[in-house]
Amino acid sequence: MVLPVRFVLMRPRNAENLGAAARALKNCGLSDWVWVTPEVEDLTPARRLAVHAEDVLEGARRADTLEEAIADCVWVVGTSSRKVEGKRRLPPRAVGEELVSRATQGTVALVFGDERSGLTNAEVERCHDLSAVPTAPEQPSINLAQAVLLYAYEVRVATLAEHAPPPGPLPVAATDTELARVESTLGGVLSSGGFLIDEQPGRTALRDLFAPLRRSRLTRNEARLWLAALHTLRKHRP
Repeated sequence: MVLPVRFVLMRPRNAENLGAAARALKNCGLSDWVWVTPEVEDLTPARRLAVHAEDVLEGARRADTLEEAIADCVWVVGTSSRKVEGKRRLPPRAVGEELVSRATQGTVALVFGDERSGLTNAEVERCHDLSAVPTAPEQPSINLAQAVLLYAYEVRVATLAEHAPPPGPLPVAATDTELARVESTLGGVLSSGGFLIDEQPGRTALRDLFAPLRRSRLTRNEARLWLAALHTLRKHRP
């Protein structure tokens, strides 16, 4: 199923970024994107980077304004590190999850500013919420194509989680009585073998030895296998 998630690139300047972004979108099963007043004329460099994603590159729509690009969208997130009163600042993971969730109501969009100056104040105001990648302060800016890949990946992860098949049934767990039987039998084998010869039943060593088995939450079959193995050892002990 193709989700109605749209990537909007404002005034893209670099053909290589467009090619790499096209490949990133296709990597993540996305293809709806819009270039708003692109400043790229020659797409030859873009085609070299859009490996196996030429259809996504050629399928990009053009728009003259942000308003035109998002006219049919029910939720719009702008990628900006600015703090604006009344707008949430969401991390990429939360954006991916909410994009997938809100996509059931209609087309949702993620807006990226140009490589030089990002989104304008008016464009930021047009967005419902904002998001930024938590980069290190030594290098806060991120390449446009890399940003597209990062957010496309989060959408992909959220989509897979949303439509994941139900987990298989859990195996039947051993009861406390069955675990106690394994522990008691283990104590008997260790005592007869001389390891616990000076220790009274229920003391520290046996509890510590059995603790990993108890923490592992043995299944009923595993508990029975432990009992069978311990009984066999006791039977064949010299």
